[in-house]
Amino acid sequence: MSNFLVSLLLLTSLQISPFTSAIEKAFLQNNEKMLFALFPENGYINISFPDPISFSDQISSQQAYYLFKNIFSSFSTFEFYSALPYKAANENSFILKTRWSFRNRKNRHQYVFQVFFYITKLEDPSNEPGKHQWQITELKAAEI
Repeated sequence: MSNFLVSLLLLTSLQISPFTSAIEKAFLQNNEKMLFALFPENGYINISFPDPISFSDQISSQQAYYLFKNIFSSFSTFEFYSALPYKAANENSFILKTRWSFRNRKNRHQYVFQVFFYITKLEDPSNEPGKHQWQITELKAAEI
C-alpha cells in the first residue's frame, strides 16, 4: 500500500512540475504576463498579501494581471522557490508552499514572504501546446 502512495505522489508531482516551474519563472522574471497565463480564464482568484503590498480581495484574472503588474513594477524578486512536498488537498487540487524574497525598487527595503498557492485542475483542459492543465485559484502570503 505504501508503494502505491509513493507512486501516486511521484506521478502527481511529475504531472504538475511544469506548472510549478512556470510559477517560479514568472516570479523570478517579474513577469505578470506569464503569471496571468496560470490564472483561471474567466474566473476569479482570491489574493491576500500583508504589508508592504497590503492587498486582500477576490478579483478577476484580468484585475490580478494589473495587480501583479503593479507589484512587479514596485518590487523586484531576488529569490523565489517552492518547498517540497506538495500538500495534496485531493487529486484535483493541491497547495504549493513557496518562499518569495523581494526588494522595494524605491527604498531598497527587503522582504520575505511565505506564499501559498491553491492550485486546481482544469475540468476540461485543452490540449493546446503551451497550455497548462492546472490553474491558480488562490494566493495567500505571510511575512516571515
